[in-house]
Amino acid sequence: MSAPVDGSLAPGGAALGEPVVTRDGVVPGDPPGGSAPTSPTLRSTWRSGRLIVLLGVLVVLIAVLGVLLAPQRGPSRPLDPADTSLAGSRALAELLRGRGVQVDRVDSAEAAARLATTGGPRLLLITDTAYVDEHALAAIPGDRLIVGDMPGLAALAPEVHTDPDPARTRSREPECGLPAARAAGSAYMGGTAFHGPPGAALCYPSTGEGHTLVSYARSGGTTTVVGDGSFMTNLRLAEDGNAALALNLIGTGRPVTWLVRPDNPQVAQLPGERGQSLTDLLPDNVRWTVYMALIALAVTAIWRGRRLGPVVTERLPVVVRAAETVEGRGRLYRARRARQRAAEALRAGTVDRLTPRLGLATGAGGQEVVAALAARTGQDPHRVGAALYGPPPADDAALVALAAYLDLMERQVSEL
Repeated sequence: MSAPVDGSLAPGGAALGEPVVTRDGVVPGDPPGGSAPTSPTLRSTWRSGRLIVLLGVLVVLIAVLGVLLAPQRGPSRPLDPADTSLAGSRALAELLRGRGVQVDRVDSAEAAARLATTGGPRLLLITDTAYVDEHALAAIPGDRLIVGDMPGLAALAPEVHTDPDPARTRSREPECGLPAARAAGSAYMGGTAFHGPPGAALCYPSTGEGHTLVSYARSGGTTTVVGDGSFMTNLRLAEDGNAALALNLIGTGRPVTWLVRPDNPQVAQLPGERGQSLTDLLPDNVRWTVYMALIALAVTAIWRGRRLGPVVTERLPVVVRAAETVEGRGRLYRARRARQRAAEALRAGTVDRLTPRLGLATGAGGQEVVAALAARTGQDPHRVGAALYGPPPADDAALVALAAYLDLMERQVSEL
């Protein structure tokens, strides 16, 4: 078939969609010389990735400044009158001082014993006995308030026994006659439950038979044991009657010796005990270093995984004329007996070229195209419809006849 089977020839004999070649065989718009380079240059790499690099540098700078300017805070010290964290008791200590109660913070039994020998009677508040001699504390006269079940409880309060069933820490009613507890009302109590001696005040009962507050009189003063000190912390002090209970138990008007865990306890390691691990010996700022390394790794991955930009086209090593391309495609259609595909290409090309000439809008329906074309050329509408939208040709002769008829209608429209 010598006729163009797709009917899509551009001016000058080139098929639509095919490159137009000049006399010297150069396609307009192609870069002079050979093909364009596909590898990114240093300048293009910087232009495409400079925003990501600048953002990464900014994030790393903010992280470094946050580490350098952040205040160095040590770990929280539970029930410490000098600790302002949620687990500390700085708020309670300030309330006591505001009521005129002297609060002395000590971290050893020796310091507590020295304070007991100066001035009048004092109240000994014990929050931790892990690094002190409990027998030395038991020898100190005066009232004492013991917070929690600690190793030295047997020496400090031998009349008190621990209940095997612990009590969940929650808001509880006192349900006892102790004035300090009755005046405070409900409080956040729980932890360890105790059994006291006969005549002891048993307050804030647990679900079992024990109570989370036991207070009784002994020869050297009054001993009070509470199962948990959460009601004295900065976090819980403002809830329920926690502040009132703490002030009633501690703020009796006498000076308070507040015993806490030492800041730097020195304890000899026994044989077989596990020493500090490597992570325990690392400084706190090491984790920020790890975070910055992860951020730098993520920024580097994004930077290296950037897109290389648009695809660069290359000139074909051989320029093929459009007419030869059309003839080659026609031969392929003929070899494969693709008459339906060829007819569809011819009809689509004819409709696309005739639609604007007939004054119809793009995408007009088949009936409108057939009616307008029949009115313009005088052809039978049924024949025009069969040529444009009919069944595929049965053989090659019918396909050639179809191409000739479509070409005839195009010439008639052009001549009118």
